[in-house]
Amino acid sequence: MKSEQQPLKLDAVERDKLKQLGTAVVETEAAAVTALTARMDDDFIRACELMLACQGRIVVIGMGKSGHIGSKIAATLASTGSPAFFVHPGEASHGDLGMITPKDVVMAFSNSGETEEILTILPLIKRLGVPLIALTGNARSSLGKAADVHIDVSVEQEACPLGLAPTSSTTVSLVMGDALAVAMLEHRGFTAEDFARSHPGGRLGRRLLLLIRDIMHTADEVPSVNDDVLLVDALMEMSRKGLGMTAVVDEQGKLVGIFTDGDLRRAVDQGVDIYHIKVGDLMTRNGRTVGPDELAAEALHLMETYKVNALLVVDEHKHLVGALNMHDLLRAGVV
Repeated sequence: MKSEQQPLKLDAVERDKLKQLGTAVVETEAAAVTALTARMDDDFIRACELMLACQGRIVVIGMGKSGHIGSKIAATLASTGSPAFFVHPGEASHGDLGMITPKDVVMAFSNSGETEEILTILPLIKRLGVPLIALTGNARSSLGKAADVHIDVSVEQEACPLGLAPTSSTTVSLVMGDALAVAMLEHRGFTAEDFARSHPGGRLGRRLLLLIRDIMHTADEVPSVNDDVLLVDALMEMSRKGLGMTAVVDEQGKLVGIFTDGDLRRAVDQGVDIYHIKVGDLMTRNGRTVGPDELAAEALHLMETYKVNALLVVDEHKHLVGALNMHDLLRAGVV
């Protein structure tokens, strides 16, 4: 059902002004981000060293908009190989400070560096002997001076025309936090497979973790006939198993060929008598196969490359162990 609310109709002058305002915001924030490149200095490296040496977890704190940025950075760190979580500084002074241990590192976000809720818990953080990394817009602030490492995330101006709403400052903090996370990701040798393990429910996780053996049909579900059976019997096997093909094996169970719906269409076009010809005379030899321990994504790659809708699965001795088709990949979320 469409919404009954109608958009406000603006005249040409008002529409143009909105575009100009939007453009000005983008340009202001882009300039603020560009200025960060000069701040990839010894403080940035020292912050990375403290977090890389952390034996516990990186505890990220921040209030208001800085807290939202800190929460996102904690999530990014955790998903890229640096265990981290976010603690609300207001809650920390009412019990949550117990979540911080001497083995941790604290990363604090505060544009002013004078956020009251953070300053309240600073003595307790110092008493624990926990390294403190501060990202503020003022190195001479209370938080900046108390930190073991201070990273400058100051901006010349907010993108807000009033200069009040956190805009450029939160963007810059977000980018610097991402820079720290990605720098450590690279140093740790964090791979796409590692990322997938922390995202098993996502499409990337399924593509990088799901094996063919996890989704293939096995045992009696696999259509299979000997090469000397009549084509009509092979078609009955295909119909019963519903995978659009059948494997053709020898007496030892080794794969010798495959017969598909496409092969059937070609046989019908040629006027083949399905009651008198053997499937071995029409099957495709040396068809594409996969192993059970290959990634399901590799099966998808082969199907797309060679324009086939099904694959047979064989072991190292070419014995038939399974089968799968495009529908199985779709159901598994690989496609």
